[in-house]
Amino acid sequence: MAQKHQGERIVLASNNAGKVREINQLLSQQKIEVIAQKSFDIPEAEETGLTFVENAILKARNAARYSGLPAIADDSGIEVDFLNGAPGIHSARFAGEACDDRENNRKLLAALDGVSEQDRTARFQCLMVYLRHAEDPTPIICQGTWEGRILTAPQGENGFGYDPLFWVPDAGCSSAQLEPGEKNRLSHRGKALRQLLSALSA
Repeated sequence: MAQKHQGERIVLASNNAGKVREINQLLSQQKIEVIAQKSFDIPEAEETGLTFVENAILKARNAARYSGLPAIADDSGIEVDFLNGAPGIHSARFAGEACDDRENNRKLLAALDGVSEQDRTARFQCLMVYLRHAEDPTPIICQGTWEGRILTAPQGENGFGYDPLFWVPDAGCSSAQLEPGEKNRLSHRGKALRQLLSALSA
């Protein structure tokens, strides 16, 4: 049975400004104070896992250990069917360790050059975990999936990561063309976080 978490301080195991912003927007109605790990000078965890969930647990344990607080971490990325699920867990580093969103998007477009619209199916995955403390043997694990396809050119200025290339059929636009509130309602991260909030308040 999860404990009540109103008024709790939780460290968010991410330095990704876009991710921190989205999660805080999603939690704005909750009496939970989420503090980015950079506020504690927490070093980045080495993401040595082979799956999203392994990496999320590694990041949450690292943040909880350094901060002494409960921790939320997510590992997320985009899976492209034509590329057998790539870039997957390597989404943030698809074009190389020092590369930015624009270079990752450029590499994905190049990898799909000439591929037909029906073969450009893809999904965003988000695995989100909550640890009560660094040694927590039973993390809460939640998963959100967002189906769509990869465009042939970027569209929109909002969001981050692969949002400009991700066509959302239900909305008739790219993820980067959605207003933040609508994106949070539809997105993989929004779905995973709502599952987590439900588990925490159970």
